[in-house]
Amino acid sequence: MAKVKPVINVAFVGHVDHGKSTTIGHLMFKTGKLPEQELKKLKEEAVKHGKVGFEFAYFMDRFKEERERGVTIDLSYQKLPTQNYDVTIIDAPGHRDFIKNMITGASQADAAFLTVAVGQGAGVQPQTKEHVWLLRTMGVSQLAVLVNKMDTVGYKEEEYKKVKDDVSALIKQAGYNPAETEFIPISGLKGDNLAGKSDNLKWYSGPTVLEMLDKFKQPEKPTGLPLRMPIQDAYEITGIGTVPVGKIETGIMKSGMKVVILPGRTGEGIQGEVKTVEMHHEVLSEAEAGDNVGCNIRGVGKKDVARGDVICDAANPAPVVAEFVGQVAVISHPTVIAKGYTPVFHVHTAQVPCQFVELIEKTSPDGVKTPNPDFLKNGDVAKVRIKPMGNLVLETQADNPHMARFAIRDAGTTVAAGVCIELTPKKK
Repeated sequence: MAKVKPVINVAFVGHVDHGKSTTIGHLMFKTGKLPEQELKKLKEEAVKHGKVGFEFAYFMDRFKEERERGVTIDLSYQKLPTQNYDVTIIDAPGHRDFIKNMITGASQADAAFLTVAVGQGAGVQPQTKEHVWLLRTMGVSQLAVLVNKMDTVGYKEEEYKKVKDDVSALIKQAGYNPAETEFIPISGLKGDNLAGKSDNLKWYSGPTVLEMLDKFKQPEKPTGLPLRMPIQDAYEITGIGTVPVGKIETGIMKSGMKVVILPGRTGEGIQGEVKTVEMHHEVLSEAEAGDNVGCNIRGVGKKDVARGDVICDAANPAPVVAEFVGQVAVISHPTVIAKGYTPVFHVHTAQVPCQFVELIEKTSPDGVKTPNPDFLKNGDVAKVRIKPMGNLVLETQADNPHMARFAIRDAGTTVAAGVCIELTPKKK
């Protein structure tokens, strides 16, 4: 049996139209994952829709609606074997309406490529900023930058440097170290520097995209923490019963283990026992952090569980919180945020309205701290006391960083993102 390579999840993020899907599709072609025949079909399809040059993007954007609109709507996943890894590529939408999928994508990523195009009307855009902050807040610590569309500026090094300087300043603000970040000049459309070195970019000596995938560090699996599996969906499967599916964030799930599903419909949790664990239609005796699985739990029916519930080790469950203190970064709020503000918090797979009950302290972008501010605006990072308006399972950054992150959305946009730093559990 061939040695199983470790899996690493890599998200491609960046502003709409900066060439993410095209880059990934062309990389797939260069590595033999997209056969010539299929590319030919995609080319014909692109011409038919009046979208010449979109054939590589079409490889990722499988949905008809996406083809017609020319934007990536949902996350699409592709497997790409490299020398060291089995890479799962997550093509995260750059488009505003789809940022909640982008949040899901970022929260599953071990590393990310930020794609920024060169040339007129390109460079750092509002969404470039938003994506960088989201990646940081969602705990994606490894980042590389793709400086795309080099073919449109004659592969000039000074154009690359301009983007590199701007993006360096941006990622530094968010807490990444530009000196340790690779900036890779590429052309997603023409294929420069994707899987092989390009003669058009002789001035560049760093890794290609393919080499960079192997340079990312293998994520440590948080198997030592207690079991936490946020439920993405629950299915009724004939002959088996209710099957919740999701990604195991931390710990190990074994058949026979006692679990509690929180908050459940009542907020009190539902006790059960894992009968079977399945991954890719294969029954396993156990699955671990990082695995996307389905499981069947004795004593749990379809009506008992919903998206946003978390399957926990019964011996060491996560708290359902009465209130918590979050470290929050305000990304893009149209006005200001004051006490009493009640937006929707996206935490693992849950969506719960929560109220800002106290603004404890803010730090402005230039590092000045203000206790008990009257309001928060874009660029501020603040400690805030927050009260969920429903049942919410959450942990602190110190106890379990994988269960501490959240994004805050209001009227269709991501206004802020943060992590939980302390909490008060609900009284039983």
